[in-house]
Amino acid sequence: MVRFERQPPGTAITRMTLSVGALLAALAAWLVVAREPEQAAAAALGSGILFLLGGHRANHGAGGPTDRMLDELLDRVWDGAVLGSMAWVARTQDPSLAIAALAALCVSALSAYVRARGASLDYSVEESHLTRGLHYGLIVAGLGFDLTWVIWVAVAVSTLAVVVRTSQVAREERG
Repeated sequence: MVRFERQPPGTAITRMTLSVGALLAALAAWLVVAREPEQAAAAALGSGILFLLGGHRANHGAGGPTDRMLDELLDRVWDGAVLGSMAWVARTQDPSLAIAALAALCVSALSAYVRARGASLDYSVEESHLTRGLHYGLIVAGLGFDLTWVIWVAVAVSTLAVVVRTSQVAREERG
């Protein structure tokens, strides 16, 4: 017999929010490749806002484990779409921007890995929506205003997140 578990209230809204955010992230990537950075920044901003709202709902009662997994997955999709397309477009004309975008992509992925690894070991590793929002905001500002140094600030923020999460895992390992 197949059992259908009751979905937490608001699951459909959470998934719709995350899905629309994913579509906007894809649009942002396409606009970056089409060399429309201002419009790409607007789409990336909309996507980031929807991911923050959907992530908050998924992690605070309006979603189940599938929604939380989807939230984490789509955060990686956002980085890959926006930062990956930025690196691709900038590789010949602005190598410093390409390096900054790749560095932001790599450090962000490392931060997500440390959080996921700690969570898989049942350690309480904090996922801050403030840090994620700051990351999105810095990338959008760097994209929209053509400021490479802002992307490097996003690298620094993600590096700080790696250090904090690694220290949380180490503290729990000793405890």
